[in-house]
Amino acid sequence: MVFSSNVFLFLFLPVFLGLYYLSGNRYRNLLLLVASYIFYAWWRVDFLALFAGVTLWNYWIGLKVGAAGVRSKPAQRWLLLGVGVDLAILGYFKYANFGVDSLNAIIASFGLEPFILTHVLLPIGISFYIFESISYIIDVYRGDTPATRNLIDFAAFVAIFPHLIAGPVLRFKDLVEQFNHRTHTLDKFSEGCTRFMQGFIKKVFIADTLAVVADHCFALQNPTTGDAWLGALAYTAQLYFDFSGYSDMAIGLGLMMGFRFMENFKQPYISQSITEFWRRWHISLSTWLRDYLYITLGGNRKGTLATYRNLFLTMLLGGLWHGANFTYIIWGAWHGLWLAIERALGIDTNPQRFNPIKWAFTFLLVVVGWVIFRAENLEVAGRMYGAMFSFGQWQLSELNRAQLTGLQVATLVVAYLSLAFFGLRDFYRNATPPIAARVPAQVHGDGTLSLDWTRVMTRALVLLLFVASILKLSAQSYSPFLYFQF
Repeated sequence: MVFSSNVFLFLFLPVFLGLYYLSGNRYRNLLLLVASYIFYAWWRVDFLALFAGVTLWNYWIGLKVGAAGVRSKPAQRWLLLGVGVDLAILGYFKYANFGVDSLNAIIASFGLEPFILTHVLLPIGISFYIFESISYIIDVYRGDTPATRNLIDFAAFVAIFPHLIAGPVLRFKDLVEQFNHRTHTLDKFSEGCTRFMQGFIKKVFIADTLAVVADHCFALQNPTTGDAWLGALAYTAQLYFDFSGYSDMAIGLGLMMGFRFMENFKQPYISQSITEFWRRWHISLSTWLRDYLYITLGGNRKGTLATYRNLFLTMLLGGLWHGANFTYIIWGAWHGLWLAIERALGIDTNPQRFNPIKWAFTFLLVVVGWVIFRAENLEVAGRMYGAMFSFGQWQLSELNRAQLTGLQVATLVVAYLSLAFFGLRDFYRNATPPIAARVPAQVHGDGTLSLDWTRVMTRALVLLLFVASILKLSAQSYSPFLYFQF
């Protein structure tokens, strides 16, 4: 089940919210757990057993680590066992096919018989719930959170459906108090509805429209320079509006239930360095990699060369986390290389002034990286790069012009205009509060009501666009979120 589907919007969500607010506080976490398991089982019931098994395993390991004592040797052994099993599960389901295919390619070159492995199906969301489970037992080991004895709360944390499939990557220590005590107010619910609708509009109106352009350009066998750059720019915008749209929807759903999740995007395309980009893009993952991988590798505590190595390895493994493909590994290495270069050159990663040259160079690096991230394989990536940097024919090919519509062009222009407007606004206003956090109406002490008509009209526009998005969704074919594959 996905958020951008009629069955979720008109069946699952209203039924769940109705039961959620009719039930008492004592039963809401249990209801959330049951609903999340139904949400996950809608895809495949059999993989729900794996999901529940991983949850029980890490709950038990957390108790063992907690009982052994903070940072003690016995606790370390339990931790290594827990992390080892988690990574083994992730490795089998996510990388077994890739590993066997790579090995077969090598042994085939020597004329040997290839290994035969039944194709392993990748469970949806496994990367996210494995990472969240690992962070929990590490936090227990470090003493950042006590081991919980409440299995329902822990299982609900791992399974909570708003973020289950594609993040944000949450941490138990940040949400444990909200599972015990969280507020349910009309303002918070209204804020959540607005945030959900904003994300829905991003996904359906912008990302899905641009997906057609990007898919067509990357599928061309002989793209021109214009085709390749159009595809790269279309995918750059598509990925942001798709993934940030999902994050907005997840955060909005959390608010409807009284939770406040961390922000996952802060206008990343306004960044003036790759380091700044990773402070603004997929923040929950980048901070997870920093806290549980980069610091574990030694961070910047073991000398200059080790720092560069740790930056590179962190991003290399971060790329591998996205999928079992050499394209993701190279993409991670690309970002890791630039993080190390910026560290070596002492680049200002927290600029106070907007420098168009630094921004343009950073944006170019990001776009170039997204090409191999999007490409199905190295051959497609090479074809796209060859066309992009041959600087040959800038006109679109006849095949591309025949497929491109005025709506798609207009959507691409609107996407980049909105990225520029909100990005620059965020930079100069230093994180302006979102529309949903402001109060459009206030009741004064004398009983009179005052309205902020700008905000009221903005919310009305969001509602109208949301309705239009639902109509568009009903008319189009199914389009999953891009990060479902990770």
